[in-house]
Amino acid sequence: MDVNELLSYKTSQSDDGSDDQHESAAKKRRIMGAELDESDVTTDAVDAEVDETALKRLLLLFERKVLKNQELRIKFGDNPTKFMDSEMELFDTIQEMHVLSTQPELYHIMVDLNIISTLLGLLSHENTDISCAVVALLQELTDLDDIQELDDVSLLLEALIGGQVIALLVTNMERLDETVKEEAEGVYNSLAIIENLTDFKPNLNDCQPLITWIMKRLKAKPSFDGNKLYASEILSILLQSNDDNKKLLSDSDGVDTLLRVISYYKRHDPSSSDEHEYMENLFNCLCSALLCCPSNRELFLKGEGIELMNLILREKRKKGSTSSVRIGSLKVINHSMSSDKNGDQMVDSCCNKFVEILGLRILMPVFMKPNSIIGHKKETTSVDEVEEHCLSIILALLNNTRSELKRRVLFKFSESDFEKTDRLIELHFKYSERLIKCDSLIKKERALKLINDETIDEDQFFMRRLTDGGLFTLQMIDHIILVICSLYDDYMEANATEKDDQSSKESIKSRVMRLINLHAVSSVNHYKFIKNIMKNFANERDEHHKQRILQLIQEF
Repeated sequence: MDVNELLSYKTSQSDDGSDDQHESAAKKRRIMGAELDESDVTTDAVDAEVDETALKRLLLLFERKVLKNQELRIKFGDNPTKFMDSEMELFDTIQEMHVLSTQPELYHIMVDLNIISTLLGLLSHENTDISCAVVALLQELTDLDDIQELDDVSLLLEALIGGQVIALLVTNMERLDETVKEEAEGVYNSLAIIENLTDFKPNLNDCQPLITWIMKRLKAKPSFDGNKLYASEILSILLQSNDDNKKLLSDSDGVDTLLRVISYYKRHDPSSSDEHEYMENLFNCLCSALLCCPSNRELFLKGEGIELMNLILREKRKKGSTSSVRIGSLKVINHSMSSDKNGDQMVDSCCNKFVEILGLRILMPVFMKPNSIIGHKKETTSVDEVEEHCLSIILALLNNTRSELKRRVLFKFSESDFEKTDRLIELHFKYSERLIKCDSLIKKERALKLINDETIDEDQFFMRRLTDGGLFTLQMIDHIILVICSLYDDYMEANATEKDDQSSKESIKSRVMRLINLHAVSSVNHYKFIKNIMKNFANERDEHHKQRILQLIQEF
């Protein structure tokens, strides 16, 4: 029975007589410190802003309406006309409780009186209008507008988490019909509650039912709607920093689901800004799932994820397209090859697979011209992002592919008169100049702070060098320079019969040194600059990586 039926129902005389007093209700009245007659508990007691006494009266009224409705439903289960009035009254009382959202300092009363368990119990109410009304109430109560309210709201949030609210919300969402506006809003509000909980407690546990529901929701038709967007945002949050949730995703066939949903955008552009955000969320979810999770990386590899991302990169977009789908696929490839562990076999497998399916034919043109996959809007940040992903992939390929495939990667830097090597040095100059400017600004700020006797946050300065100064990208560039200069003699000169422009007899290292010398700047010796960047980088790594990098520096 929906709200319209309830509101259109003409109130009839109740046959159940006077309302019996239950022991639990009497106990709550004693706790509240006042014995209230039935006539005392009315909606007139509730003002726009409630005090503690008015709140207790409202909560007692709510408990009575719940009990009355439960009794009538049990007694007259086959005759809805007998309990429709009580259902309307309960619905109205829940609406009146929204006034609480303006006074978080009173939330502790709800918790102390165990009202939360009653609300959670109503999430499984037979009438979905009641359950959706409770969801809307909880969403408003948990919405944290001011950080100063955190202490008050945290009591409520802890009580909800302890009451298994996520599992109850999922069970309720599974029965809602989103073609009905009110029930679609119920799903939206349910996801909003979950988002509020993740803001309070990022590492939520026991999320298997939720992740399973999200996977089903993402696969459901139509291809996009507002609730799908919200579901993708929640999934992105759940996977961002929680390794347990990444494993739960694999148990829910999540990697394959994400690949299937993303494959739609191989030939289709998002039709709106919201759908574009949805598509980006899907890529972010897949990236989070792959990062530092070998089981998901294995599923990605078996599900032909590398092949799909390569096809998306290869696919031409419509003229004027602003879609970032190709940037997303490049980002996914990057994450599939990234690992913080030595000897990660799945990373090696992903790198080998990429070269085997001729991914270099797609990657290198993007490396040379990042704008080619950005779309209509060519923003500086997008160019930097594409360059970062390309460099990270190339470095992973040089470090993790088997011998014969590594030689194919190296060959790319000598073919066509060393054009990729030239591009690499061009990027070194670009990011080194940016870092030098950033360091100059930081030096001035540090001096000013010393003069004013202010605290110097070195970690903040370092993060600025990594991001604004482009140090992170520059480290990858210089690392690649050292690797290709070191490996060239071993992997290329031993195979001089290949069509690799050997007639010039110029090595990658000699080309690098010639380009560096051509770009001579009085204040910067780029040969020493590269070595210093990599020495500092080596000191930040574990012992295994440190020794390898120091060896490359010595060979350079």
